[in-house]
Amino acid sequence: MKRVRCSWPTSPLDIKYHDREWGTPVHDDQIFFEFLILEGAQAGLSWATILNKRENYRKAFAGFDPVKVARFTPARIERLMLDAGIVRNRLKIESSVTNARAFLAVQKECGSFDQYIWQFVDFDPIQGRRKGKGGVPTSTPESDRMSKDLKRRGFRFVGTTICYAFMQATGLVNDHLATCFRHKTLR
Repeated sequence: MKRVRCSWPTSPLDIKYHDREWGTPVHDDQIFFEFLILEGAQAGLSWATILNKRENYRKAFAGFDPVKVARFTPARIERLMLDAGIVRNRLKIESSVTNARAFLAVQKECGSFDQYIWQFVDFDPIQGRRKGKGGVPTSTPESDRMSKDLKRRGFRFVGTTICYAFMQATGLVNDHLATCFRHKTLR
């Protein structure tokens, strides 16, 4: 029997990501940091582009270790600007270092980024009831609040649309279509 899934995954990599990760609630700070970097890098680009570069990002950004990324020097940033395996946008690369420092500050203040970020959905994933691709928003009041607070804390590349994509990726919201086999498994 063929699985019914959301309409957006078309390539084998997209399908694997959709079926195993997208929308699964995250409680691991390192995975949250990974998605902050990746969603920021995606701004203005397709998710497929970033997904295809994900392993390169993992190598370039020290396994998505925020402690190591926070220590990146200007020389390291210059080397990243030459890395064809990632998006070579200076603002996005520099924001990853800035965001690592802000991320560590949130961990220190709140005990974990997990504890901080889940407050925006009252510690319970929002369950979308989407019947078609057209009903999925690009932002919500929750992503607006998240974006505003992250910016206040010094994060960059965290506009409300990026925050909503981050929420979808990390399972703060279940935006699998109601007909998708993953929707039922993530309630």
